[in-house]
Amino acid sequence: MMKVMYDHQIFSTQVYGGISRYFIELMKKIEKDDEIKYDLPLKISNNYYLKQLSNIFYTSFFLNYEFKKKVRIINYFNKIISKNVISKQNFDIFHPTYYDPYFLEYIGHKPFVLTVHDMIPEIFPETFSLKDKTAERKKLLIQKAAKIITVSKNTKKDIIKILGVDENKIEVIYHGNPFRIRKNDESINIKIPEKYILFVGNRMGYKNFELFIDAISILIQDEDNLNVVCAGGGNFRDYEISKFKKLNISEKLFYYSGSDAVLSYLYGNAIAFVFPSLYEGFGIPILESFACKCPVIISNASSFPEVAGNAAIYFNPQDKFSILNSIRKVVYDKGLRKTLITKGFQRVKKFTWRETAQRTKRIYESIV
Repeated sequence: MMKVMYDHQIFSTQVYGGISRYFIELMKKIEKDDEIKYDLPLKISNNYYLKQLSNIFYTSFFLNYEFKKKVRIINYFNKIISKNVISKQNFDIFHPTYYDPYFLEYIGHKPFVLTVHDMIPEIFPETFSLKDKTAERKKLLIQKAAKIITVSKNTKKDIIKILGVDENKIEVIYHGNPFRIRKNDESINIKIPEKYILFVGNRMGYKNFELFIDAISILIQDEDNLNVVCAGGGNFRDYEISKFKKLNISEKLFYYSGSDAVLSYLYGNAIAFVFPSLYEGFGIPILESFACKCPVIISNASSFPEVAGNAAIYFNPQDKFSILNSIRKVVYDKGLRKTLITKGFQRVKKFTWRETAQRTKRIYESIV
């Protein structure tokens, strides 16, 4: 039986997010496979998805309190455990969950597989601290990995272009979708606007939130009952609140955070989901929106056309009026929304975690 070792990295730093969800879905599928097993050595984590695994035992760490160096403390203790377990080399393949190369001196001659989720630090370095070592560490691990998994053809192209990696070393394996529609879920106890456009996730730099707000402010100023809901990414910052006031739309912006169930509910009740990002390695929210029968309006950039196909309305993410006109088209055309919902619900069936896990297993088998 083949044994795969994952590590603590992403589960030490991420509470919610696409990368930790990806690894959880892989491990959930491995739990049901008699030909492969896994280990994930850690003791402390606040990750939301970890509870879905049946054989991982850990404790949370000041889950509802934020303080300086909290993540660093969690990472410190988990890394000690990881080093100890990895050094015993009781596994066939190692699959790190992020780019810290700490494990290289402990795995001996055991091969490792690296998943590269995007090339954002390389393409948008200005959005990262000068102290951030993600790009440097990623480059080192890409050179040393036995095989690289990437989540889209677009990201594979970027890796080859930026780092000159042999294309035969890289395999493209798409994400799956874990969501289901919750349009009328009575267990969700939040009050939402009757009519709204949904924005999901982080709002920094390349996510293009500011231009999106500039564009949609023109529409929601004219439409009394149309609002914008933002899900995840943290509460609105002071500079965002100032911008909303300046545009006279403060009463039209709402923020929610919470579980996948809450997010599914927000997708299921939205007029449309808008994803104006300049770059994504894959774009899981597209699949989430499709699965929840929410019309999708997205950038014609990076991996988006590859993921969404003909099931979305596209715009130029650097053109305010292209964004505005695409949103306006969907808001005012009920027939178009219905068509997008139908196409999206069919499109999402092409992306399953079962397929992701099966193809990943074949990669593991190819290098043992």
